[in-house]
Amino acid sequence: MTMPRTVLITGATGTVSTALMHALQGADVRLRALVRDESTAAGPRAYGAEVVVGDLDDARSLPAAFAGVQDVWLLTPNGPRAPEHNMNAVWAARQAGAERIVRLSVVGAAHDAPNRSGRLHALSDRETEQSGLRWTILRPHWFMQNLLNEAGDIAAGDTFSLNLASARIGMIDARDIAECAARVLLDTPDHHHGRTYTLTGPRAVTFDEVAERMSRALGRPITYVPVDDEAKRNTLLGYGVPAWIVDMLEEYARAYAAGWSNNLTTETAAELLGRPPRDIGDFARDHAAAFRSG
Repeated sequence: MTMPRTVLITGATGTVSTALMHALQGADVRLRALVRDESTAAGPRAYGAEVVVGDLDDARSLPAAFAGVQDVWLLTPNGPRAPEHNMNAVWAARQAGAERIVRLSVVGAAHDAPNRSGRLHALSDRETEQSGLRWTILRPHWFMQNLLNEAGDIAAGDTFSLNLASARIGMIDARDIAECAARVLLDTPDHHHGRTYTLTGPRAVTFDEVAERMSRALGRPITYVPVDDEAKRNTLLGYGVPAWIVDMLEEYARAYAAGWSNNLTTETAAELLGRPPRDIGDFARDHAAAFRSG
């Protein structure tokens, strides 16, 4: 009888990692979750994960977390030091004798990507590929869950404003990203080794189409109002979003608005999931309560 593999979940309190722990519930794996603060441990523990405190920012905090781990789900937070955090995790995985890294990257990650996030992810992707471990890289398109950031405006005024003009994006539900990751982690380390998977939803949609699907789900008209970069920038800074993140989001928005990665869809998510990925209509129905006032 083989022992279940231990999977270390980094970014354990975030959207995709939380959905991944949900997707792995009941599977023949041991979950271990890395959290920066013990106060956030309840969420991962609810999914049956052993919780360890450590920080990808602090290499000395990682050996205990990685000890005895076979598989690493590697998710680094957006920021200028993301490659350093990836480096610390990859080194800790190598030192601990881990077998495989499944890494969350971004759509279009490349050294010449028109956004700093894509360029930073390209550095970490390359390091992961050269790590000597088995590896798989997931590059998802724009998250449908980003729309939850607009929930307050939609609930209050039936409109949402983005600086994405008429971009047509093959956006994907974070739950599908997580279920694709679970599929990779539950297969043998060799099965997906050396593969980079670009994950999209079933079709590319404009934000006018998003508004129309949300209108159907909510039973009231929702309107998308395109705004310029400066207006969105001021809104985000007003909410206290760090300037580096605001700059990063603006670079993405400019690229998408100019046609970068527009109309990009792949069949990869459907192949990994064994079913079509969720459509924007599915997302809108499932999250309707978030967009209603009161």
